Amino acid sequence: MHRWSMFGLLLVAACASHPAPPRTSSTLPPLLPWPARVEAGHGRYVVHDGAKLDAAGGDEAGAIARGFAARIAGDRGLRLDVAPGDVRDAGIVFALRPDDASLPEGEGYRLVVDATHVELTAREARGLFRGSTTLWQLLTPTMAPATAIDVPAVRIEDHPRFAWRGAMLDSARHFQPPEFVKRFIDEIALAKLDVLHWHLTDDQGWRIEIKRHPRLTEIGAWRRPAGAAGTDADGKPVRYGGFYTQDEIRDIVRHAAERYVTIVPEIDMPGHMQAAIAAYPELGASRDEPVVSPDWGVHSYLLAVDETTIAFMQDVLDEVVDLFPSTYIHIGGDEAVKDQWKASPAVQARMRELGLADENALQGWFIARMQRHLAARGRKLIGWDEILEGGVPTDAAVMSWRGTKGGIEAANAGHRVVMAPSPDLYLDHLQSDAADEPSGRPDLRTLADIYAFDATAGMDASAAGRVLGAQANLWTEHMRTTAMVEHAAFPRLAALAETLWSPRESRDWRGFITRLVPQMERWRAHGIAAARSAFEVRFSDTPQGVVLSNQAGLPMRYTLDGSEPNAQAERYAGALAVPAGATVRAAAWLEGRRIGPVASREPGAQRRRASNELAQCSGKLVLRIEDDAPPQGPRAFFDVDLFDPCWTWPHAPLDAATRIRVAVGQLPYNFQLAADVVNIVPRPAPATPAGELLVRDGCAGEPLATLPLEHARAQPGVTVLEAGLPSLPGVHDLCFMFSGEGRDPLWAIDAIELLPR
Repeated sequence: MHRWSMFGLLLVAACASHPAPPRTSSTLPPLLPWPARVEAGHGRYVVHDGAKLDAAGGDEAGAIARGFAARIAGDRGLRLDVAPGDVRDAGIVFALRPDDASLPEGEGYRLVVDATHVELTAREARGLFRGSTTLWQLLTPTMAPATAIDVPAVRIEDHPRFAWRGAMLDSARHFQPPEFVKRFIDEIALAKLDVLHWHLTDDQGWRIEIKRHPRLTEIGAWRRPAGAAGTDADGKPVRYGGFYTQDEIRDIVRHAAERYVTIVPEIDMPGHMQAAIAAYPELGASRDEPVVSPDWGVHSYLLAVDETTIAFMQDVLDEVVDLFPSTYIHIGGDEAVKDQWKASPAVQARMRELGLADENALQGWFIARMQRHLAARGRKLIGWDEILEGGVPTDAAVMSWRGTKGGIEAANAGHRVVMAPSPDLYLDHLQSDAADEPSGRPDLRTLADIYAFDATAGMDASAAGRVLGAQANLWTEHMRTTAMVEHAAFPRLAALAETLWSPRESRDWRGFITRLVPQMERWRAHGIAAARSAFEVRFSDTPQGVVLSNQAGLPMRYTLDGSEPNAQAERYAGALAVPAGATVRAAAWLEGRRIGPVASREPGAQRRRASNELAQCSGKLVLRIEDDAPPQGPRAFFDVDLFDPCWTWPHAPLDAATRIRVAVGQLPYNFQLAADVVNIVPRPAPATPAGELLVRDGCAGEPLATLPLEHARAQPGVTVLEAGLPSLPGVHDLCFMFSGEGRDPLWAIDAIELLPR
């Protein structure tokens, strides 16, 4: 579905309370997300190695204190001596006080640091844990080893704006190891997110062990990838996938519970079921025998609606309920294309038997059966917003993904709602247009876009009161590795966390960016591949000169001699006239130090274009796709329109060019387009069996070069082609398209270079 995204501080008088937007101040600590109320105190408290930490309030307080001490020991090398009960000389106190009405409820907490001690108190254990993550930030302004840490005096009264602050992890498209899932939970918990929506089944894989139906993982957990990736070096089919045993799931659930993160499992039905139907063909409405799908997109396979299939899925839900203690169980309900139901005599007979008007009503009946089954086991159903179309009971919650409209309608109809709209909170959208940005949807959702999201926008007070919260979705069709998942998730999840935890009136983009800097260091220390996209300098060639920019809006310094910019380098103030042969190097700066990587623009950049720098001819359905080769090591990324693979290079400088060099790659066309297949633009007829790359002076203009694909067709990965160009003065709009029969393979451009005389 969808399946196709530092220290900001309040300027305040010391010891004043601040619900207002944070502004730069050296008196307040750089916290993410920003607390509900903060008071800067006088002085500091020094935490020494071996300091006593008193955990008062029972076993839960002790467990939170021990977890906190382990985190500080791992991050700073400083040991804390955790002791239960009333330790008279303890410098740090964690206390559960359920009867203290002066404390915030639920996940709220109070943290007080003065010159004599640190005291963290809460009414509930989850509040104590959230407060411990705030104290963790106070003790980790840097991740360098320490035997003593200065903690600034501060008083914090804090609580979240929304109860559901989530991230969805798609483990169905690409299986992630259990240790990665636990590490991901660690990081979202430290960011004060509290829900992991775990997408465990789809057309491309079934990832959860079901004891009563073992073929779901014996067969459904494995697929043969499309294209070159589907065959090993010996010419044998590759078996790709994996699943989580029930013991592994229990361990992950326990790990999450210790961090007060609720895991909401998703078993998507009645669509997105091809992997299950591949394992048990009798479950399918069409009764044929598909394979576990290697394709992306919307698939046609639907579950049957006979009582045997209903009982099978209820068996699955029974085992899911036993594994996951969450109040809500997600049953999907999205993108159930009704073609198979319409074509099935058995399904049509069932509809008549039930007295249902159409296939939407049939899906509503199916969802209602699952809802009643879950309710009998003390659980609530949540599904994607399509479940509204067939009618569902008001105690079913709705997750709005098709924009925010479905969420608003559901809230107005009395449903509890979680906002997860596309494209707003879809983290498979790229966060920058940099050439090294991994695969995904090139329609950007930047860090600033995520930070600007408002979960209750467009709602009146009554509807807004039914919004549980929001989540960002990590659909992983194009995130083959865990590093890609981390790059897509962080720091954008930190931006979402602040929008869902902090008071709306405290939102402050520049303050957030400033406070994000130390958090980037924490992620690096934890081995998290957080994206630096917001801080990277981008270069643009314009008629006025070379323009520098960065998403964070930070000042930049640059050099023209190829040296690395330092604090004395020229500060960027406008378009640069770059001398011929000069290398521009630039970086963003904040509070006197460099933030983010040094970017370079090498000589001759105006004669080169990477895939992401080319314009799409029509831009109907553009993806950035990872190459399917080589089996090991880095792979190229191609920006390509699935309907019209055609690119332009506007204003290409041909004055001195005599030849053109193009790096191309071939991809499997493994995309289910359903009715949209009619939108595919036919390729020009090929002159040779393998086809050609055609270069034209404008897409309707004269041909300038023809580059045969025979050599490239014979090998996976990127192939470099070269051809001569006619002598042409000035600049021209070059157009690139591939000839060939059919649409598989999908040819794409990696890079182009104009070679001088």
